[in-house]
Amino acid sequence: MGSAGNDLGNCVLIAGLGNPGAEYAGTRHNIGFMVLDRLAEHLPKKNFEEVHGCSSRYLRGTYAGRPLFLQKPETFMNLSGEAVAALMRREEIDPRELLVVYDDMDLELGRLRIRERGSCGGHNGIRSIIEHLGTDSFPRLRVGIGHRKDGNGVDHVLSPFEPEEQAVLEKVLSAASDALILILRRGIKQAMNSYNPLDFSAEPGQTEEENR
Repeated sequence: MGSAGNDLGNCVLIAGLGNPGAEYAGTRHNIGFMVLDRLAEHLPKKNFEEVHGCSSRYLRGTYAGRPLFLQKPETFMNLSGEAVAALMRREEIDPRELLVVYDDMDLELGRLRIRERGSCGGHNGIRSIIEHLGTDSFPRLRVGIGHRKDGNGVDHVLSPFEPEEQAVLEKVLSAASDALILILRRGIKQAMNSYNPLDFSAEPGQTEEENR
């Protein structure tokens, strides 16, 4: 579709990463799916239709006067690039019009990081997308899931959130959805400035005080 620059005010495709199947629902590795589900709740349903294709399930419609796709690949995490690249080819979407939402163990639960580009950082889903697109020049929203002290990353990302984490998780999902809406309406730089400094695990008022 072509992009008018890397500020992403004209984002076309938001891909949330995760693993398909009931056994993975609610696990940390699926927070990309969770964010897309939360975002979909805040979009006008009459403007979107659900589609099954390109090895994924996605919503297709319009928002803020522009086309918008919300994609959840069904290829399993390490093959995410197959589904994302297939939909981008079908709809002629430029990499700069893509935004990927995914989990990040290097960030604690409660933190978000919005970036315009970057390496895979060891994340298999992002590695697959970079390999299939041939570029790392696409924006992304990293959602912190924390890490285990024993260093067992595989068990950690495939584990559910603990009951004591649910309150923070709810705030994170809402904040990530709001950040995506801000990106769609005002561009990625404003969203970076607004959300990257925040810690949604902080007590009410604490984050604001730290940022003064």
